[in-house]
Amino acid sequence: MPQEPFAPFGWIDEQARLRAAAGLVRTLRPRPAESALLDLASNDYLGLTHRPEVTSAAAGAARRWGAGATGSRLVTGSTELHAELERELAAFCGFEAALVLSSGYAANLAALTALSGHGSLIVSDALNHASIVDGCRLSRADTAVVPHADPDAVRKTLDAHDGRALAVTDSVFSVDGDAAPLVELAEVCRAYGAALVVDDAHGFGVLGDGGRGALDAARIAGADGVVATLTLSKSLGSQGGVVLGPAKVIDHLVNTARTFIFDTGLAPAAAGAALASVRLLRREPELAARARAVAAALHRGLTDAGLTAVRPDAAVVSVLAPSPDAAVRWAADCRAAGLVVGCFRPPSVPDGISRLRLTARADLTDQQIEEAVGTISRTAPTG
Repeated sequence: MPQEPFAPFGWIDEQARLRAAAGLVRTLRPRPAESALLDLASNDYLGLTHRPEVTSAAAGAARRWGAGATGSRLVTGSTELHAELERELAAFCGFEAALVLSSGYAANLAALTALSGHGSLIVSDALNHASIVDGCRLSRADTAVVPHADPDAVRKTLDAHDGRALAVTDSVFSVDGDAAPLVELAEVCRAYGAALVVDDAHGFGVLGDGGRGALDAARIAGADGVVATLTLSKSLGSQGGVVLGPAKVIDHLVNTARTFIFDTGLAPAAAGAALASVRLLRREPELAARARAVAAALHRGLTDAGLTAVRPDAAVVSVLAPSPDAAVRWAADCRAAGLVVGCFRPPSVPDGISRLRLTARADLTDQQIEEAVGTISRTAPTG
């Protein structure tokens, strides 16, 4: 008898049904180039994405160097523009050297896989970003996940290990916006001869002297044994990622990091835009303080309205929702009222608590802050 036709992707239908039943279906929502909606969902913390100096630099780089990098960084994908961006990022952030990659995700994978490996130990915060989690998985190192923001748990884990080790943490956690105890973590790592890798994606541009980042604020930027990763797509309004650290670490990544060696280099337009943003931040250090002030004002207004919002350590403001469905409806009601907010729910939130996620921008006016608080308060779920 002829057999039933084999359906290699038939299992996807059941997965889709389960997602729909749990209210966890994700959909793409292409945005127009111009919108009347007030945006508190993007990560454009300093409002630089549309700054004329930045867009002009992107266009100029594309005209001069071409639309793409044309190859991997080790073949034809390294331009003088990439080298200039790396020098300025390292100098601005207080590190000896820098290496630019195609994304912040690739930067985390590069750092964690190249600096660990079989027989070594990675100690990872329980609420670290997915790119850190994936880097740990790909590293082939033993990974110990420790309670959130707990230096003593890191110390106990390192104390039980004999051999090469590193600890990894976000500087500012992307869901609640709380900051890691970097000073204490650096002290623990130093005591045990372990490296410390810090993903400063949400701290760079917002924290530290003139936006130099959370490691600058903790006075550990450029310290022995400390490596930072960050993205160019948030505060710098561009795209790409970077690893910062001692020159010998960067040389090691050039020779061993697979997400660097086997990936096409960052497009010149993105490199040019990021370089222009770094120079803008040098000239306008007050942008960092303004982003923090906007976050504080949003938090104050929401808590005064009776909502449960997490106090921000940088520019992320998290507002708790009673359920995943309520969070989705809340975000939709905000959009209908002219405000775009992030909506985080399981499995994106490890603690299982759904929330709206607001990102403060340095270019928001006091009137826009007031409007945002009013919209979120009016549309809040009841009961």
